[in-house]
Amino acid sequence: MHQEFWHERWQQNQIGFHNEDINPHLQHYWPVLNIAPGSRVLVPLCGKSNDLLWLRAQGFEVIGIELSPLAVQAFFTENKLTATSVQQGKFTVSKADNLSIYCGDFFDLTAADLAGINAVYDRASLVALPPDMRTAYATHMQELLESGTKTLLVAFDYPQHEMPGPPFSVQAPEVNALYSAWCKVELIHAEDILEREPRFRDKGVSRMEEQVYALTVA
Repeated sequence: MHQEFWHERWQQNQIGFHNEDINPHLQHYWPVLNIAPGSRVLVPLCGKSNDLLWLRAQGFEVIGIELSPLAVQAFFTENKLTATSVQQGKFTVSKADNLSIYCGDFFDLTAADLAGINAVYDRASLVALPPDMRTAYATHMQELLESGTKTLLVAFDYPQHEMPGPPFSVQAPEVNALYSAWCKVELIHAEDILEREPRFRDKGVSRMEEQVYALTVA
């Protein structure tokens, strides 16, 4: 899933991955991370997710990273937020009321861009990437995050041969392989979601488990 794929999805409004509702796992399990109010939270590959607004409402400074300028524009327009935009290195950074979205390639982010980040919310980033990009993603995340940074990670476990991603199946052994060398990895929730996700049943998926992890950088 390289850049052209995502640009085309947004241009053609093929954004079935977007959910208007606040993710229930974010609401239920974010408190488990025990992040201090006022902390800076990174949301990679954020799209126009309303989860950004929920995190801001909890008193956090929210920083999203999104490839598509159409997604960034839609987020601020649909939420009636007046943003100011500046060029910062390779990114166009749009800011409004304690919320910023960096428009550009995640892999261009530097540790300096994210100085002071205390937490990460990854609901649709790792699972959006094919296997050859997931290792690079985790390696780059390791370069960006300081010791003690916590991540709430949501992943899917399903028979990959039954449906082409995204979202891709990222099973527990792979999560551990990607993160355990530099993070403490805790599986805090697992749930069979096939009954309430007809779009996956319609594609022929026989089993789908959603898993929630808490990661802490060593």
